[in-house]
Amino acid sequence: MANGMSAEQAVSQLFALCQQQAEADYIGEAISQLEHMAQAAELAEREGADDELVLAAFLHDVGHFCQTLQDHNRMAEKGRQGHEQVGAHWLRSLGFPQRLCDLVASHVDAKRYLCAREPGYFEALSPASRQTLVWQGGPMSLEQAVAFEREPLFADALRLRRWDEAAKVVGKPLPDLAKWQSTAARLLTAVS
Repeated sequence: MANGMSAEQAVSQLFALCQQQAEADYIGEAISQLEHMAQAAELAEREGADDELVLAAFLHDVGHFCQTLQDHNRMAEKGRQGHEQVGAHWLRSLGFPQRLCDLVASHVDAKRYLCAREPGYFEALSPASRQTLVWQGGPMSLEQAVAFEREPLFADALRLRRWDEAAKVVGKPLPDLAKWQSTAARLLTAVS
């Protein structure tokens, strides 16, 4: 592992942090952070996504809670500014595959892209997601959108983003996280 931990230690640390989010507010939404993570991963599984994409859907917001939040990067009560890069960097430090980390890093750009290029997308965002969009740079410019369309993970980044937006169902039972924990261990072991 890149940070000196074994795959088992890294997965244990990661999922302990995830479990702590069971009651944590999800940036002004009516569900917890952990419920949101699990719902995003379930949507990815339902659509037949591969293991890296499913785990990226589960971990896409890990940057909100993997490190202590400092006042300078706080988006009011809406999480951490730059959480997508913080999360991707942290997951890389644990030894996760580059593609998974790049998908985590791209989910905010996918939101910005969809707001710029898909009619009605912005209007369909939750109030909290609209508010965070301001801190995230707003909708992409035409030049930024064209560049994003050329990214190798463009299609998967958009899929992840759609699961992210749909993963806000109040009252949905929380599944057992063991399957994603095993996937994480398998992916870390394959990389090391």
